[in-house]
Amino acid sequence: EARVRALGAYSAVLAVGAAAGQVVGGVLVSADLFGAGWRPVFLVNVPIGLVLLVLGIRVLPREPRDAPGRVQARARGLDLPGMALLAAAVTLLAVPLVLGQELGRPFWSRVCPAVSAVFFAGFAGYESRLAARGGAPLIAPRVLRVPGIARAALRILLVMAINAGFLFAMTLHVQGGLGHSPLRAGLMFAPTALVFGVTGLTWRRWPTALQGVLVPGGFVLVAAASLAVGLLLRDGGDGGPALYAAFVVMGVGLALGFSPTLTRALADVRPKDAADASGVLVTVTQLGQLTGVAAFGTLYLNRLDAQGAQGSGQALWVCALALSVAAAAGVAAGLVRRR
Repeated sequence: EARVRALGAYSAVLAVGAAAGQVVGGVLVSADLFGAGWRPVFLVNVPIGLVLLVLGIRVLPREPRDAPGRVQARARGLDLPGMALLAAAVTLLAVPLVLGQELGRPFWSRVCPAVSAVFFAGFAGYESRLAARGGAPLIAPRVLRVPGIARAALRILLVMAINAGFLFAMTLHVQGGLGHSPLRAGLMFAPTALVFGVTGLTWRRWPTALQGVLVPGGFVLVAAASLAVGLLLRDGGDGGPALYAAFVVMGVGLALGFSPTLTRALADVRPKDAADASGVLVTVTQLGQLTGVAAFGTLYLNRLDAQGAQGSGQALWVCALALSVAAAAGVAAGLVRRR
């Protein structure tokens, strides 16, 4: 129960941080400090990092050097070959997704994802062999066999991809198509993030009859909200109050797709496997955000073949259709049960 509460708080903090980042980022870009444009947004990380460094030294528990956990960690060592294989696989996937559109989709950007799949397969095979001979793999294969982990990883990947793709395409449309300021664009997304946080904190107290359908229901809400946003904006209008209602529905849906999935996947993991399971899901979270920006952002930019708000709105409508398809995949992910 304590772990479930902690994971609920974690989801809420994610949402509050996302809302604060959008707003503060908009303020900094609009302020154009020292004539540096958008670059001062990276300075936000400096005071946050310093504060966390001080807090970490003061509040994180310390163990003596001979504590069993530290002795075990030293004995385990680092899986350097596994790290190298995984880093290569992620790099080969990430770089063409990020740079391919900008560089005109050169040949290497189409080949790298296939090579990445080979490295992922090599990583999986190496980790399995290392575990079989009693070694300490970077990701213990037994963790991936824990009931629900694979399905949770897929759903978290989809939630993060949808969220990142939605924010990216909407930001381009709001600023480029509608001509709004970065500050206004950041404030527009605040309801989505705040509702995400409230839902992440409260879903456990919702009626028992709803608990079994929260995650698929969340993806249904995401699909509906995506279509609503696309319809409201595709003709070049600003959507009016209905747009903010769709943003709220989007926040609820994303939270229901993410928070119960994460909590249920990690709540029953054995303590010795907690680090591996958390690492898998955190890595999937980052890959989901990267994939969402690259895939849905590329789709939006490729469709942006007309000038003004109407052309941008049509591009956003196509992107909204793709987001709804991704949300439907999140619903379908729960239909395949582990035997």
